[in-house]
Amino acid sequence: MKVSTKSRYGIRALIDLTVNSTNSHVSLVHIATRNQISVHYLEHVFSALKREGIVKSVKGAQGGYVLAEAPEHITVEKIIRAVDGDYEIEPESLKQDELGNTVSAVMDELLWERLNEQAREFLQHITLADLVDEFIKRNEAEQSMYYI
Repeated sequence: MKVSTKSRYGIRALIDLTVNSTNSHVSLVHIATRNQISVHYLEHVFSALKREGIVKSVKGAQGGYVLAEAPEHITVEKIIRAVDGDYEIEPESLKQDELGNTVSAVMDELLWERLNEQAREFLQHITLADLVDEFIKRNEAEQSMYYI
């Protein structure tokens, strides 16, 4: 299983949006600049996030994006599915092979189904709020460091 760059940028941009939207919307230009991501690329990511109801857009000259719901209700799994669709490992039995159905069934049940279940469960238990809280904590610790 590999998490795409698109999903990674989506998660990064949503952390930025959450931190910087304390009562207003945030433009993609600002998010892109702070995270060194192409605005054009982020437009595609946010289009998918909007389609899945994770963000809402505000139109106009001062437009931008806001979260559509509280960060506590947005899981990493939901973000990845919105941006990439299905991220799970494909079952072995869907592939034609010379080993026969028994080997494929064993691999499906003992490897791929269990791995997908563990990954799904893990990603469903980490929320955007968890990531933002950790980001803020680490950012504050960095800023309080005294250098000589």
